[in-house]
Amino acid sequence: MGISCSSIVAAPLTEVFDWFSRPGAFTRLSPPWQPMSLIQESTSLADGRAVLGLPGGLRWVARHDPDDYDPPHRFVDEIGVDGLASLPAGLAVRWRHTHEFEAVDDTHTRVLDHVDTPVPAGLLRSTFDYRYQQLAADLAAHQRAAEHGFPRSTIAVTGAGGLVGTALTAFLSTGGHTVIRLVRHTPRHSGERQWDPANPAPDLLENVDAVVHLAGAPIAGRFTERHKRDIADSRIAPTRLLAELATRAGISTFVSASAIGYYGYDRGDESLTEDSARGEGFLADVVAAWEEAADTAKCRVVRVRTGIVQSPAGGTLRLLRPLFTLGLGGRIGNGRQWLSWIGVDDLIDVYHRALWDVSLSGAVNAVTPEPVRNSEYTRVLAAVLHRPAALPVPGFGPALLLGGQGARELASAGQRVVPARLNAAGHHFRTPELEGALRHLLGRTVDSADSAQVSS
Repeated sequence: MGISCSSIVAAPLTEVFDWFSRPGAFTRLSPPWQPMSLIQESTSLADGRAVLGLPGGLRWVARHDPDDYDPPHRFVDEIGVDGLASLPAGLAVRWRHTHEFEAVDDTHTRVLDHVDTPVPAGLLRSTFDYRYQQLAADLAAHQRAAEHGFPRSTIAVTGAGGLVGTALTAFLSTGGHTVIRLVRHTPRHSGERQWDPANPAPDLLENVDAVVHLAGAPIAGRFTERHKRDIADSRIAPTRLLAELATRAGISTFVSASAIGYYGYDRGDESLTEDSARGEGFLADVVAAWEEAADTAKCRVVRVRTGIVQSPAGGTLRLLRPLFTLGLGGRIGNGRQWLSWIGVDDLIDVYHRALWDVSLSGAVNAVTPEPVRNSEYTRVLAAVLHRPAALPVPGFGPALLLGGQGARELASAGQRVVPARLNAAGHHFRTPELEGALRHLLGRTVDSADSAQVSS
């Protein structure tokens, strides 16, 4: 029982092992469809300990075995018990995971995994397919940046605890960059600095090379006057103050989140590039003011106009997945509205490129090259989950939850957005088509001869 599998990645042996040893590796390798969260990351592959949260308040403790630590060739973790919350898993499951690394040549490494456990290999296969795809794509992204002269940098990030911020900070850390999380609470370690959005400290960005500004109140929700005020107030003034501080601190690059809401909520079949005119509606007004605030930074500014982010860990897919799994999903209204989407890891690559590609500035549409209509999205999601999509949502349904304006600008919005500037730059998308992206994110990849070699 258990699983043994391997994959070859295009990176030198020491580079691959170093990637695993850095903060963020576990986050980058954790399948987003699994009900598991990182509570404490291991500080050492030699003798550290990671603590994972399970449903029901239970814990999984993974201890690294110092006797089998052999850098850069091997490290081992096994399940342990530390406290009552970890007792059920520690007693019920046998788990010993041996990670091995072999140099194929100067630029390729074979990664081998063997898990000694009663859990059948069939239940673990999708996890390792996901891990190997993540590892190869992340290493390739960092190599592209290095080839373009992007040095190891210190990068300050707001909104680091959100869906995108968690993935981005882990990605940057595993790439060898120093990440400074700008947080509201009292800092818990040297990697955090306290940030007051209304009055940022003068030394907040000291010794920082670049800023990625992601913070802002969630947009989803009923569009009451208070909710709309929270959306605007959490973005416009804090962005302006941070941009002004970045100017005084001599920051070279200021990357700010933005949204395709800039183009309005209904542009029909019009293909919208970064040069398209601003649309109408509350979100279009907020995004325009948000971007103007970012542009006050006197450095290279990139405004990442983000589409509908796909991840079962957050956003719309997190809401839709359980409904579609139960066979209760379907198109909204007539389903003809365009949905411009992007997988969370492709979005991370866009932010990464905004940091290293000095030719990029101004607005950048962070969407894949293949937008789909709502009816197509629901059909593909249902097919990936092997469920029907026979229950269309009537037009009045979203209005009951979001109010008329919220339904119009969120649930029923249609924008056919094109990543023109990324396409012109020859940008590489990991998962440019919807079915492949959803299969990767939901653990429904199709076995092929090119995927990880597995034996039970």
